[in-house]
Amino acid sequence: MTEFLALFSYLLVMIITPGPNNIMLTASGANFGVRRTLPHLSGILVGNATQFFIGTLLLAGAAGVMDPIRKPLAVTGCLYLLWIALKLARASAPGRKAIAEPIGFVGGMLFQCVNPKAWLMVLNAGVLFMPSGGKLVGALTITATAFCIGVPSLLTWVWGGERLRVWLGNPRALMLFNLCMAALLAGTAFWLLYEELWRGA
Repeated sequence: MTEFLALFSYLLVMIITPGPNNIMLTASGANFGVRRTLPHLSGILVGNATQFFIGTLLLAGAAGVMDPIRKPLAVTGCLYLLWIALKLARASAPGRKAIAEPIGFVGGMLFQCVNPKAWLMVLNAGVLFMPSGGKLVGALTITATAFCIGVPSLLTWVWGGERLRVWLGNPRALMLFNLCMAALLAGTAFWLLYEELWRGA
């Protein structure tokens, strides 16, 4: 029971705190509302659950199996975050329309493959909480726990973004909001790159 509480606490902190997924969901909620953001949110949940299940099983089966691809994935993910940040910032430029379409289910799911924070969460969960025996049950437990925490946590970020729409009816306010979200995403990308490439060297 103590181990499960530790797992729950770890995943709750990692999932609900600001990160690439949460920032993008907040921006989408503000620009498109909850309903149009649900495919993006669903893609994140399914992608992350798949990532947890496969990642924890691989870690249990072969220690260090993720090491060779960890840095390339981190760099790819950070470059993608910078691209999204640029897209948000450009949508906020004078004379430009808001972002045309929200990210869909497939986009949300595939982004987890290169999301540095998601990989960090999976790797740590696999190393810290996978039992020595019953690997399949352990992987399923971690995956189900992350999924159950993810649903209300991510919905909170989307809902928060949608609540901001009341104050973002003014084009100038929306422009400022999108620029702030773009800056947060870019800052997250640079911080994750620093953590992965320099501090981890």
